[in-house]
Amino acid sequence: MGKIVRILEIQSLTHDVKLFKVSKPQGYEFVPGQATEVAINQEGWKGEKRPFTFTSLPEESHLEFVIKSYHDHDGVTKQIDTLSTGDELIIDDSWGAIQYKGKGVFIAGGAGITPFIAIFKSLQAKGDIKGNRLFFANKTGRDVILESYFSDLLGKDFISVLDQEVKIGHKYGRIDKDFLKEHVNDFSQEFYVCGPEAMVKSISQSLEELGADPEGIVFEK
Repeated sequence: MGKIVRILEIQSLTHDVKLFKVSKPQGYEFVPGQATEVAINQEGWKGEKRPFTFTSLPEESHLEFVIKSYHDHDGVTKQIDTLSTGDELIIDDSWGAIQYKGKGVFIAGGAGITPFIAIFKSLQAKGDIKGNRLFFANKTGRDVILESYFSDLLGKDFISVLDQEVKIGHKYGRIDKDFLKEHVNDFSQEFYVCGPEAMVKSISQSLEELGADPEGIVFEK
């Protein structure tokens, strides 16, 4: 049964990404890295559910979602981009396979960063960031979600990779087998991968070829 939540605050993060802070149903539970199905509580949209990841912490009194809008078709994210504070969403129960299992390397592509936001916030709150790294792939610098947050939090353990722009402070290219070989010296640790399906498949395969344990590679099945 869907639960109606009200939009409390909207914050623009990039040219096509917004953070939505919404009310939290009483007793609602989730684990950092999990997601839920979200619909817009408006006629014609109530049955159009899409998965979005929680970017708030379970102990907070509200819920947060970081949502990228795709304006190339008239879909849910384009419609969500038109919403204002006071509008309502419908959420289901939480689900998801991307949960923290131990220190390791997080690899994200674009909006695939969202499960890692709550995980890193949780680690930060526990003082347990050290020993974790983040490789974040995007097209250009303006696409990087929460760049300053991750840079401040992780320092040299945050590597931003752009494939359509050469920019100071970012690597140029793709996160492929050669990149992993250059930047990872221990393939026995945990790996967390989230992004476009083709990227997740390619990186997971490269990690296995480089000696990573398939059981130690965490991604949404």
